Amino acid sequence: MTNASTTPGIAPGRLPAHEIAGNFGDLHPPLDTHEALVAADRCYFCFDAPCMEACPTEIDIPLFIRQISTGTPEAAARTIFEQNILGGMCARVCPTETLCEEACVRMEAEGKPVEIGLLQRHATDTLMARNEHPFERAAPTGKRIAVVGAGPAGLSCAHRLAMKGHDVVIYDARPKPGGLNEYGIAAYKSTADFAQKEVDWLLRIGGITVETGRALGAGLDLAALQDEFDAVFLGIGLAGVNALRAEGSERAGVEDAVDFISALRQAADMGTLPVGRNVVVIGGGMTAVDAAVQSKLLGAENVTIAYRRAADRMGASQFERDLATSKGVRILTGVMPVAVHGNGAATEIELEYTVETDGRLSGTGESFRIPADQVFRAIGQTLHGAPEGLELDGGKIRVDTAGRTSVAGVWAGGDCASGGEDLTVTAVAEGRDAAEDIHATLMAR
Repeated sequence: MTNASTTPGIAPGRLPAHEIAGNFGDLHPPLDTHEALVAADRCYFCFDAPCMEACPTEIDIPLFIRQISTGTPEAAARTIFEQNILGGMCARVCPTETLCEEACVRMEAEGKPVEIGLLQRHATDTLMARNEHPFERAAPTGKRIAVVGAGPAGLSCAHRLAMKGHDVVIYDARPKPGGLNEYGIAAYKSTADFAQKEVDWLLRIGGITVETGRALGAGLDLAALQDEFDAVFLGIGLAGVNALRAEGSERAGVEDAVDFISALRQAADMGTLPVGRNVVVIGGGMTAVDAAVQSKLLGAENVTIAYRRAADRMGASQFERDLATSKGVRILTGVMPVAVHGNGAATEIELEYTVETDGRLSGTGESFRIPADQVFRAIGQTLHGAPEGLELDGGKIRVDTAGRTSVAGVWAGGDCASGGEDLTVTAVAEGRDAAEDIHATLMAR
């Protein structure tokens, strides 16, 4: 018997295969050539453009849009890739609504920005479709660098180092490179296996070897890497997940949202992935929204996001929150979990109302229950597996503006490092900048 949205418990196949395929289509379909020209025509090509200032990778946005408007999207792509080698993925997943597009002067004047993200995708997709790589390696330097972590920071760092003529070995714990882009992005944001296609394209620079199934503490030792290589870059991300401090959180059906998202991204058939009838996601960031929306797209009847503070404190942007509610997700704010009820497996979650006083959150003592056969933790991730001897700052590896850690010869960037926001585009910028500093340091010896 085929399951349905009303099937009790956690079950696969709640929707027909064709409906699931439709639900997980491209969130932002690409622009065709005419649409791109029309969109580019809205740009004022500002001097000292605020959109460029708002971009963590400092892409020359007015220049690449002008290049699109003159019919040279391949040149526009090179302008993008010079600053952000993962510009294709960033065009798909960046919260442009709070970065470049929010800063666009059209947004202030008309309430509708230039579609920078879609224009960036148009340019990068055009060049990548030609199966060309826009850069060549410099003459070999004889230097070797180890990059631990094949996520956005590690890939960006490795590519820039390879361009400079260095040989790079990337190590990653997972079976596939890509990190967050491969395992942690909602399936409707990155379709058609784009993450792996982008990695394959990036590696065409040459000089980069990828070894999967290798992690610090599991076959890799920082001291040994320092002995073998001229420099080490750490882009290990945040592998730990904060615990849900609620009675009954060990019950079956309580899971990490990142594991659910990863399983969905790797599923050959999304219809085989079990999802609850009544799903509750604890958290207020992008991960919470991704887990909630995808639960709904898989056919969950009721999906609720429960966040402990006010809506304007949520990490997810207004666009992401609107997307969630447009898909039928209910967002409850000012509530925190106090207990997961059930006989072995979760059947209900008890939420307590909260109040914030002088920045401190406390429960009011008044609570209520809602059905929940599946509860996802999306309450933040933590650093896991950082080598001993590295100074930490706020639970992350302490780095300076160039990405240097407290240990000589070791750099770090991305989510594992102190400093910028936990965004793909920020990780790319940090990996790129660390590579420049590594190169300068090695060449000065």
